[in-house]
Amino acid sequence: MAPDRGSAPVRRSSSSSLDRALTEEDHELSQTTLLNEATTENPVAKQITQSDLGLYATKSSHHESVVDATNFTFRGVTAGLLIGVIICFSNTYFGLQTGWVSGMSMPASLIGFAFFKTVSKHLKLPFTPVENVLVQTVAGAVGTMPLGLGFVGVMPSLEFLLKKSEGAPVDLSLWRLIVWGVGLCLFGVVFGVPLRKQVIIREKLKFPSGTATALMISVLHGGAHEKGEVQTQGTEEREQLLHGTEEEDDDRDNSKQTNEEDMRQDWKKQIKFLLTAFAGSGLYTLIQYFIPVLHRLPIFGRYLADTWVWTLNPSPAYVGQGIIMGPATTLHMLLGAIIGWAVLSPVAKHKGWAPGPVDDWETGSKGWIVWVSLAIMLADAVVNLGWLVLRPVIYYGPQFARTTAERYKGSSDVKEFMWSHLSSSHFDYSRVGDEDRTAKRGQDDMPDDAPAHHLISGRAVSIWLPITLIICVVCVHITFGEYMPLSLNILALFLALLLSIMGVRALGETDLNPVSGISKLTQLLFALVQPTGKHAHHAIIINLLAGAISESGALQAGDILQDLKAGHLIGASPKAQFYGQLIGSVVGAVLSACVYKLYVNVYDVPGELFQVPTAYVWIFTARLVTGRGLPDMAWQYALGAGGIFALTTIIRIYLAAGEEGSWRKKLHPWIPGGIAVAVGMYNTPSFTLARTVGGLISLWWVTLKGNAETGVIVLASGLILGEGVVSILNLVLASLSVPHL
Repeated sequence: MAPDRGSAPVRRSSSSSLDRALTEEDHELSQTTLLNEATTENPVAKQITQSDLGLYATKSSHHESVVDATNFTFRGVTAGLLIGVIICFSNTYFGLQTGWVSGMSMPASLIGFAFFKTVSKHLKLPFTPVENVLVQTVAGAVGTMPLGLGFVGVMPSLEFLLKKSEGAPVDLSLWRLIVWGVGLCLFGVVFGVPLRKQVIIREKLKFPSGTATALMISVLHGGAHEKGEVQTQGTEEREQLLHGTEEEDDDRDNSKQTNEEDMRQDWKKQIKFLLTAFAGSGLYTLIQYFIPVLHRLPIFGRYLADTWVWTLNPSPAYVGQGIIMGPATTLHMLLGAIIGWAVLSPVAKHKGWAPGPVDDWETGSKGWIVWVSLAIMLADAVVNLGWLVLRPVIYYGPQFARTTAERYKGSSDVKEFMWSHLSSSHFDYSRVGDEDRTAKRGQDDMPDDAPAHHLISGRAVSIWLPITLIICVVCVHITFGEYMPLSLNILALFLALLLSIMGVRALGETDLNPVSGISKLTQLLFALVQPTGKHAHHAIIINLLAGAISESGALQAGDILQDLKAGHLIGASPKAQFYGQLIGSVVGAVLSACVYKLYVNVYDVPGELFQVPTAYVWIFTARLVTGRGLPDMAWQYALGAGGIFALTTIIRIYLAAGEEGSWRKKLHPWIPGGIAVAVGMYNTPSFTLARTVGGLISLWWVTLKGNAETGVIVLASGLILGEGVVSILNLVLASLSVPHL
């Protein structure tokens, strides 16, 4: 995403890491954490030795010609598409199981680097860091489409969970899904481009995963040559990230620097480690196909397993996901599992509020506790998005009021005051008191930006944006026009653009694109404009489609800006990335529709292997906001849980605003995040336990052992990709009806 394109910075400790909740929509799509946020503790982030980019940074024009020639290449796009196909299959597989997807930008850059270095003797032009940026951009665009187009949430809910009274059945033939996908896959990418100058150039938001990817690419390409100081060409921000200051260089620990340099040079060892993890994960996944019981091990005894679904799925990929998420997020998810499956589930069962089997979505406590998790997610989303709207007023309001009062006092004429106020350069984009970053209106020549011929022009955006918006409206109308009026179609698109701005800002500051919260907020808002007349009985379908459009726009805008941040730090062409993302998005739209139909035609969906929990979350949210009723006592518990986690979210916002190293920052990871708790609640414990194991491995390796996180990042990538790729083989075996043992 992410979401989320969640897709990873290096955590100095579990208390200082970003608490990234990865859920259905999460990218709430965040990715791994290779970044040390440019602190003096990480020598890799301070001094990158001889890199491909630096190798060509000579006084001649050879550097510029090589970089320009490799910014956008056929081979780079092709490699990105092929890697993206693997990620797309993987994300569909994991998305239908638990809702978790990742853009996998860092593994994509690692795989691209390994391939091109292997065939480097046959290349006319070297594989440069800017081309690596293109590869991971295209791969991420393809790979996140299963989430961005609703193929792990909205589409299964429409196809399998919708009732006849709600408009079922809905025709979801392959051609309809492809048209739907092509319509939704572009507008968010284009809309994100104009935001680049504001959030990346002017405000310099971190976009931690994008910065981490840039650092990974610099590390990889730095390891391909001999040691040596490099005078890199590029932006001021890149210089600060990769080299730091002279004082920081002098204070750097020599032994640790040597270790990091050795790591950068020995990239082949990292690739070998990745392949080993990949092979081990793939082999275990193949064994799981023939021995299905391995998906649910009764580690707490048969009674708890059979009656209360407390089992463990020792999936290598879910362990890898836990490593990526980190200890804080996985422990919050474990807390959600305990609250939901060890406390609320037995209570609902014994009180008769959920009389059916525990694992039943309709009458069992599994379906009852999802309402509580929904309330937690909505509370978290409303508070977080509300803060994104309120914060500019808090930051800029006092200064604005002071400036207004001063100018009013100095002006005797009201008309003169209004003109001078509106025509002034007061409306800048800097934070209060940050005079160094003042970016006045009308200042188009940004000193820390790419050359003009590498930028996407305003004219191109003015052409592309209306075209993609029209394509979206037309395609949605073609596929679902019988259910969704054109006016509501356009309203959903407008909300998608508006809320995607909030998602981008949250992603830039926290590495968390709250697309699940954004989609749920859209569903809540659409409940206020329920259709009348012939479309009245399609309220559930309309609500789901509106949320999907909103989620898609926010995810795409966040992904392109995350990639543009990486490209900005490396010195890649934003224009090349933009067109690479458009190509990847279209290919991903067609591919993800085909992959989705493959899975639902071969496997029972929903079923034991693919429980599609996020599809239930979507349909339950639509029923909730449209007033379709809740089970007994569900609303009372949901209201209480929502209130509690609204408070914890406020506390987390307050703590997150503290200075690095302060008691507020240190306490922040210990306050449960609403999204993480909700994910642990609506997923069965088997997945959460495996992720917790991964989080504890990360805690042991990074915090307790004090090692760089690169090793566990490579391990996690191999585990996830191994299971994802072999799941394709399992799909073939299942389609051929190969029997289990």
